[in-house]
This record gives sequence, structure tokens and C-alpha cells, in this order.
Amino acid sequence: MDYVVKFAQTHESFRLAEIEALSVVEGVDLEVLEYTNKSPFCLVRLPSEEDARKLVRRSILAQSIYELWGSGPTLDHVHQSTKSSMMDHWDKYKNVSFKFILDSYQGARSSADRLKIIESFAYLPFEGPIRMSQPDETFTLFELWPFNSVPLGIQDPTRLFLGRLIGNSTRETVLKFDLKKRGYISTTSMDAELSLITANIALAGPGKLFYDPFVGTGSFPIACACFGAVSWGSDIDGRSIRGEGGSKSLRGNFSQYGLEKGLGDVFSADLINTPIRRDRRIWDGIICDPPYGVREGLRVLGLRDPEKTPWLIEKGKRNHSLPDFVPPKKPYSFLTMLDDILAFAADTLVDSGRLSFWMPTANDEDQELPVPTHPSLELVVVCVQKFNKWSRRLITYRRISDVDVSPKALAEYQDRLVISSIGTTVDDLNPFRAGYFKKFALDI
Repeated sequence: MDYVVKFAQTHESFRLAEIEALSVVEGVDLEVLEYTNKSPFCLVRLPSEEDARKLVRRSILAQSIYELWGSGPTLDHVHQSTKSSMMDHWDKYKNVSFKFILDSYQGARSSADRLKIIESFAYLPFEGPIRMSQPDETFTLFELWPFNSVPLGIQDPTRLFLGRLIGNSTRETVLKFDLKKRGYISTTSMDAELSLITANIALAGPGKLFYDPFVGTGSFPIACACFGAVSWGSDIDGRSIRGEGGSKSLRGNFSQYGLEKGLGDVFSADLINTPIRRDRRIWDGIICDPPYGVREGLRVLGLRDPEKTPWLIEKGKRNHSLPDFVPPKKPYSFLTMLDDILAFAADTLVDSGRLSFWMPTANDEDQELPVPTHPSLELVVVCVQKFNKWSRRLITYRRISDVDVSPKALAEYQDRLVISSIGTTVDDLNPFRAGYFKKFALDI
């Protein structure tokens, strides 16, 4: 059966990626028939109504899903389509309460025209009462109009769909986790909507273990816990995890939402100096928003030259367990960090486990950073959030089974030179930071 998914008008490049990921989570056989980022409507083919409800029930970007009764470039085509393909279904709704809605995207109709269009479906043999509040069935005629139809005086839409409402999503979940209502956040806390979308694309769900190596105040683990996963996290700065203690802490955020059981544990570490063993494949998913190193250079635990500062090593041995101890850090290459994220994921993800992480990039082909690769990770999807002068991408990979990894590609990867940048300044170590400020300077 064919269905119409209606999406929210936001994060267009993420919409299809999320709904395809949810088909994997729910075990639904999904076939996408028609979709474009310029339209909020997506035509899909699914085995049953129950599968349709399952597909959107935890979606953040989909609003609802409808059984497709008819479609076409004009209203007459919709009538013909409805009569030819759905006549056998009409009797099932003969005596139920119902209502009709006209939903115009990028266009407008007068009240008289809306009523006239709705009344044109009077041939449907519905004898039940019309109820505008909580009817048994809701039928919606969607109209897709060209951009700027109203100011341009365009008279007709270009595409119409008639659908019977099957189910709604839980998009209102975004309001529950709104950062404005959260007890503890920082300047780098990920937006609640994007956190939930990331968790969906990474296939977070009950019985799964997730990890965020740049956990901060816990936006991603909270989103994963919302969908039933248990999450762990770490951060190079333990102060961001602890906060002021109590409600003003990462754990306090979990308590605020009643998600304490969804938090495994958190600890202070960085990606390469971590207590997590690299010889065990334990994570079902790794999701993170690594630091971009724009405001200040990237850092990793350690000393640039231990021989010149041996007293810092001794200080660390004596004071490492004190709550106010801040371990020394050394400069870290942005490209090395990306490489380390993929290598860590390849070592610790289960087969078909997903890595989803955010990566900045410029809106300029000359400055755009390539998507990093690893022979054990298959690229699933790249979604882009555009800003004024730069963008960031949500890049998602799937861990390939070892038997499917190319031995030649793996050998070449392991034998390659370690990624490094010539120089010692923050711009030398971070090409995105250098391009970011260079582009801004040129635009001023």
C-alpha cells in the first residue's frame, strides 16, 4: 500500500535520512517512491497500516502519515485516482464519523473555494456524522503549490494528494527537551531537536549501548535515553560533567527528565587517553559533536614536551585524584581527531553499529573538508545544516563485519603515514579554523 508522509518544514536534508533509519529501527520494509527536499510530502510504500504507524511514531521530522487514496496534477485527476484505486475500501468507512481538511503548502484558498473543493468529494458513500473534533477518520487533501504562489498570483497547485490519516509522530518531544527548560547547559550544548534526530539516525533504541566521547552536558545521551538506550559519556574537562553538582550537572539533567536508568556512567578522559578497551566491540552506537577548535585550539591530554616540564608529571601523580585537579593538555590536530574518531569506532562498534558525528565545513568548495573514511566503516548518509558563511555535516557510518572488510584496503589504511600537520599554531593544526577566519576576513 502507498502512503504519504508529511514532514515538518525544517532540516530538509535530514528528513529522509531519519525516516529511513526508523525503518531499520522498527523493522519495517520501506520503499521510497518519491521525495524532494523542496516538498514536505514523501510518497512511500509499506506492507501495512501497522507498519505505517510504527514508521513515524518516534519521528522528530515527520508530522504524520496518511494512506494514499488519490493523487494527480489536478483535482479531477485526484477524483479519478480515488475512484479507480480505492473504491473497494469505501464501504469500511460508510458509517464512521469523519472530517475533511484542505492543507495547502505555499498556496492559499478562499473559504468559499475550500468548501467547494471539499464538497466535490460528496460521491464518497460516507453516511456517518461529520465531527470536527476527534472524528473516527480524518481525510486530508494536500495541495503543493509553486514557491511564492500568493504574491505571483498563481491560481492552481501543481500536485495534489488525498490521504486518510493513519498516525502521528511524537514531534512534540522536542518541546519536552528544549534547552531553554533544561536545568544545566553550556554554550556548546546541542540543540534538543538535532540531538533527537541524531539519536534516531544512529538507531538508538531499547537494549542498545551508546557512547559520546565529547559528552559535555549530556545532550546526546539524554536523546538516546529518551528512545530507550543506555548511554555512557566522557569529556576531557570533567568540570563540564560535574557542573555545580545536584540539578546543575549532567546527572541532574537526566534526573530532570526521569531518565536516570538511561545513564550508564560518565568519566573524565579524551578519545585517545581512555579506560575503554579497544579490543572489545561493545557499542551499538557512538554519537558526538567534537570540538571544532574555532574559539581556541584543540587540546588532548598530555604534554607537548615532557622533558621540559617534568614537574607537571609529578604534580599529576600527586594530585590527580583531587576534585579541582586540571590535567595538562597539548595541541591536537583537527584532522588527527577525525581520524581517531573513526579508528575508535571501528575498534569498538558492534557489527552494523553506527557512528554519527558532526563535522564543520565551509560553504565554499575550495575550503570544504573531505568526508573522512575508514575501511571498516561504510558511509550511510551525510546531512547538512547550513549557516550564513559555513555549514556543519552530520556524517553517519555503519560498522562493516570483519569478513566484509577489504583486506587490501585495511592493510593500506594501517600502513599509511599518521595524519599530521606541519607547524605548531592553532591554524596550522586546524584547517577549518584557518579557512573559517580567512573566509570571514574576505567577506568583511
